[in-house]
Amino acid sequence: MKVGAVRDLLRASGLSPKKSFGQNFLVSEGVLETMATACVPEAEVGRARVIELGAGLGALTEALVLRAGHVTAVERDRDLVPVLGRSLKSAIDDGVLTISESDAQRFDVAAAFGAPSSSAGPRVLCGNLPYAITGKLLRLANVHAEHLDRVVFMVQKEVADRLLARPGGKEYGALTVFTRAAFDVELRARVPPGAFHPAPRVSSAIVVLVPLRPPRARETEAFRALVKAAFAMRRKTLRNAWRSLAPDGVDLERLAAEAGISLDARGETLDVEAYARLAGKLPPHLSRG
Repeated sequence: MKVGAVRDLLRASGLSPKKSFGQNFLVSEGVLETMATACVPEAEVGRARVIELGAGLGALTEALVLRAGHVTAVERDRDLVPVLGRSLKSAIDDGVLTISESDAQRFDVAAAFGAPSSSAGPRVLCGNLPYAITGKLLRLANVHAEHLDRVVFMVQKEVADRLLARPGGKEYGALTVFTRAAFDVELRARVPPGAFHPAPRVSSAIVVLVPLRPPRARETEAFRALVKAAFAMRRKTLRNAWRSLAPDGVDLERLAAEAGISLDARGETLDVEAYARLAGKLPPHLSRG
């Protein structure tokens, strides 16, 4: 779907991109093909089951239904849902596409895929993510990681840099740790602003997240508290950042040493496994100071 086709479709429907929804419609055919192929590689054509978050005008949806066994297109904008239904009616009639008028942030991914089955195809979550809710949709992927075989997201370049960052770098933060606790992250392609209508002011990237079995870390209360506190004020040493977390009677210095962590270090120097090691030594419920 090219820019002219998007404009014509919006005009015919009496619509325009909504800033409040962060709508930047993907219009580059090459990028669409790259993303669709990342979602459904050749070996999975006709078998993969895909949930697309934020289907918009259906450009990616159309590319997906040509490759997947089934696509569930999730779209919150009630003005776009009938446009999707009309433009992709044949896919709906063929049973390849289901459209769900839902808020992607609250969509029950596990229920949509149903119970795991050896005969069912790979389960893929994908979407061109609005910047304002990117963190929440990455969190959604984390929550449902055990029900997924692949996640393919279009995100702003700065988010991709954070997801790919290594310990010690300025981009490395809580988002990195939480995402890499559950996934390996791969950069599939960088995407210029001109690939969208309207064109955003920043570049984007396609990232592929592959769930780990087992995960690098379980998101226990202790793990979440350690990570959030470590990055709340990046210049603090871990001794100061974690001072209020340990309940009375817990020797945090000793437990950190057993986990191979110096409390004189800062949070951005620890890998995911280090946070997991210390979390595993702490009580299930932490004080908040």
